[in-house]
Amino acid sequence: MKRASHFMSLVAFTGFLLLALTFGACKPGYAAGTPMIGNAMAPVHSFTLNDIDGNPLALNTFTGKVLLLVNTASMCGNTPQYEGLQTLYERYREQGLEILAFPANNFGKQEPGTDEEIKSFCYTKYALEFPLFSKISVKGEDMHPLYHYLTTQSPFPGEIEWNFQKFLVNRDGEIIARYRPGLKPLSASIIEDIEQALDKS
Repeated sequence: MKRASHFMSLVAFTGFLLLALTFGACKPGYAAGTPMIGNAMAPVHSFTLNDIDGNPLALNTFTGKVLLLVNTASMCGNTPQYEGLQTLYERYREQGLEILAFPANNFGKQEPGTDEEIKSFCYTKYALEFPLFSKISVKGEDMHPLYHYLTTQSPFPGEIEWNFQKFLVNRDGEIIARYRPGLKPLSASIIEDIEQALDKS
């Protein structure tokens, strides 16, 4: 009888677990609270990506900084935003702003080059000084885990719409704003949000 009772309890628990998973799958793939991956905390700072030279760069290197994350492309109508991003960086880097650029070829095949070609273009044409990363995917089945987090688990979920989508991250690694691709880096709303984030130590 004890063995049968144990078996029935196991069946009941398994059924409950399957039911929970079924209904859980119907909910959006993000939470309003602290995002999780497996059993580990998953803030922006937990990710590591290769820089444009192929060297691993952990984002916890930027702990305590205000971050502006941008997916970029070299042949897009928004590409001149690189200039505004560099201006932002020059203006606020001493106060703790870092701009992290992630080249991606997901939209209109507007970033077809190699990392070396992207690096040459950005540093020659725009004289960028902020960190530039190796090309990744920000959408689709091969999406980088960082962008899976940004688009499904952050407080501002939703697919990346186009090149130069922007996410603002505070000093604690929390995403506090998302800006549409066409909003220029020197727009009043972006500047105001950055200054407020920088003021909070």
